Amino acid sequence: MARNIVYFDLETQKSAAEVGGWGKIRNMLMSIGVTYSTGTGRYNIYTEREVDALIKELFRADLVIGFNHQRFDFTVLEHYTMLDFKMIPTLDLMLDIEQKCGHRVGLDAIAEASCGINKTAEGLQALQWWKEGKIMEIAEYCCYDVKVTKLVHEYGARNGKVLFKSNQTKLNKEVPVAWTLE
Repeated sequence: MARNIVYFDLETQKSAAEVGGWGKIRNMLMSIGVTYSTGTGRYNIYTEREVDALIKELFRADLVIGFNHQRFDFTVLEHYTMLDFKMIPTLDLMLDIEQKCGHRVGLDAIAEASCGINKTAEGLQALQWWKEGKIMEIAEYCCYDVKVTKLVHEYGARNGKVLFKSNQTKLNKEVPVAWTLE
């Protein structure tokens, strides 16, 4: 039986400034969470009311893959549960790439250089949509971020590397990765 890999992202209701800084990520609260499960071949969209189901899906996964989810998304979810997210087998693409190249690289820079695609918005736009009650826009944006994360992971697994455009030189740089699709 194939492993159930769950790609994951969430958006928040509040910014770091609104909760008193980056040390209070838990207080940002989830607006929308999205997963894609290789076990079911489906995307799932979760509202804050459904956060328990999201947490269950993450804990049942054979592997959770995201982009900065260990530092950020899991910390947001800590507000809703006493469970220890360190127990979840995980691959954080941002942390893996940061470890190899010595600095943070944005998902958009990697997706554009590696896959020729761009994100559709930014987290600050999702915060504005939350204030405006535009839940569908947040869900679509978050779904697309999960898809971009999945495509970047698949590219890296197939090629043993990802690319990103350097902010300084504007040239593509290569980062070796040892990701698998299983």
